Amino acid sequence: MLGVLAVTVGPFLWQLSTSLKSTTEDIYAYPPNLLPERPTLDNYAGVADIIPLWRYALNSLQVAVANVVTNLVGASLAGYALARLRFRGRGLAGLAFVAALLVPLESIVIAQFTMMRDLQLNNTLTAVVLPGAVGALNVLLMRNAFANLPYEIEEAAVIDGANVWQRFVRVALPSVRGTLAVVAIFAFMGAWDDFLWPLIVLSDSDNFTLTVGLNFLHGTFQQNPRLVAAGTVIAVAPLLVMFACLQRYFFRGVGEGAVKG
Repeated sequence: MLGVLAVTVGPFLWQLSTSLKSTTEDIYAYPPNLLPERPTLDNYAGVADIIPLWRYALNSLQVAVANVVTNLVGASLAGYALARLRFRGRGLAGLAFVAALLVPLESIVIAQFTMMRDLQLNNTLTAVVLPGAVGALNVLLMRNAFANLPYEIEEAAVIDGANVWQRFVRVALPSVRGTLAVVAIFAFMGAWDDFLWPLIVLSDSDNFTLTVGLNFLHGTFQQNPRLVAAGTVIAVAPLLVMFACLQRYFFRGVGEGAVKG
């Protein structure tokens, strides 16, 4: 566990340390110094001076929030239908979502770009949101969470006269809040960290997301990795805050919506 912790957390701690080091410190010193001698926040201010940081962050936030909402609504509806409703082709629909997990993004990105162009949505944040509006993994997580609920609960609701929508909203959804938190975290992380698709579909710098905008730090200031490290920390910070707020529901939801063989 300590080895895994060093591999996963170590690079982030090094980036954080580098972002706090002043220009007078040698970041390539050997042995390396993890703790800055004179910590400074000038590198973070320097990132905001080079790129419109807050505009890019707002664009990323809009995309991430929209992705969370669409995934919560779409994945919960599809998951409930696959788990609880009886209709022709339900098995094939489930296999289709499983097959979607096997398709790499690189193999369909050209088709996605062509579709957005035909819809005249290129260079808009809507085009960034649509391909990930409902993730196949999120649908399967919700499907398994609903499938694990005892049927007796819904049978009691049927006896009381509840229709399908009432059972879905009042009985099923409150019972899988943990899985909803998992879906929200996955959707937010996927949208916030996405780089390839926004880079392809966006051409106007005013619409750039944060990950695309931070790429300018590499080209303009290749000799100052302190600014690159500061930009990386800025991009990761919202994910850490969100996970800290939802971790209680996250670990409970992993058990609710675990994909079983």
